[in-house]
Amino acid sequence: MSRAIVAVAACLFAISSHAALFEDDEARRAIIDLRQKFDTSQQRTTDDLRRATEDNAQLRRSVLDLSNQIEALRGELATMRGQNEQLNRAVSDIQRTQKDLKQGVEERLQKIEPSKVSVDGKEFVAEPAEKQEFDAALAMLRKSDFAGAQAAFVSFIGRYPQSGYRASSLFWLGNAQYALRNYKEAVTNFRSMIAAEPQHARAPEAYLSMANSQVELKDAKAARKSLEDLVRTYPQSEAAAVAKERLARLK
Repeated sequence: MSRAIVAVAACLFAISSHAALFEDDEARRAIIDLRQKFDTSQQRTTDDLRRATEDNAQLRRSVLDLSNQIEALRGELATMRGQNEQLNRAVSDIQRTQKDLKQGVEERLQKIEPSKVSVDGKEFVAEPAEKQEFDAALAMLRKSDFAGAQAAFVSFIGRYPQSGYRASSLFWLGNAQYALRNYKEAVTNFRSMIAAEPQHARAPEAYLSMANSQVELKDAKAARKSLEDLVRTYPQSEAAAVAKERLARLK
C-alpha cells in the first residue's frame, strides 16, 4: 500500500515537474519574443529618430540655403537699386548738360545772329551788339546820366548810320541834349529825326520838343512854326493838343 502511494506520488511529482518545466519554456519564449519585439521596436524607433534627425538636419540646411538665397537676392536687389539710382542721376546729368549746351548755343547764336526787335512800334532786324549798345545808351538816359547818354547815342549813330534804331536814337539824343541845355544840337537832331522818318511814332513829340528848344533859344518865330507844323501834320496826336495851348500863349 505504501509502495503504491509512493509510486503515485512520484508520478504526480514528475508530471508536476514536467508541467512546471513546460510553463518555464513558454514563459521564456514569450520573454524572448517580447525582447525581440522590443528590440525591433527600439531599433525602428532609433531608425525613425535617426531619419527624423537627418530629415530635420536636411530641412535646416534647406532653410539655411533658402535664407542665404534670399539674402543674396536682397543684395542683388540693393545693387540693382543703386545702379538704377546711378543711371537716373547719369540721365539727369546728361539732360542737364544737354540743356546747358542748348542754352549756351542759343545764347551764342543770339550774340552773333541778327534778330527781330520792336522799338516805338517799329519792327526791324538788328545785330545783337547793335541792340545792346542802344539799350545801354537808353538806360543811361533813364538814370538821368544825360552826358553819358549823349555820348552813347552820338557813338551809336556814327557806328550804325543805317540802323532801324536811328530815328529813336536821334529823338533820345535830342532829349539828352535838351536836358544838358544844348538846345541848338537838340533842334538839329529833332529836325533830322522828323525828316528821316515823319511817320515815326515819336515824330509828334519830336516837333513839340523842338519847339521847346526853340523857345529856350528865344526864337519864338521858329517855335511857333514848329507848333503849327505839329498841329497840321499830326492833328489827332496828344502832342498836337499841347501845341495848341502853347500857340495860344505865344500869341
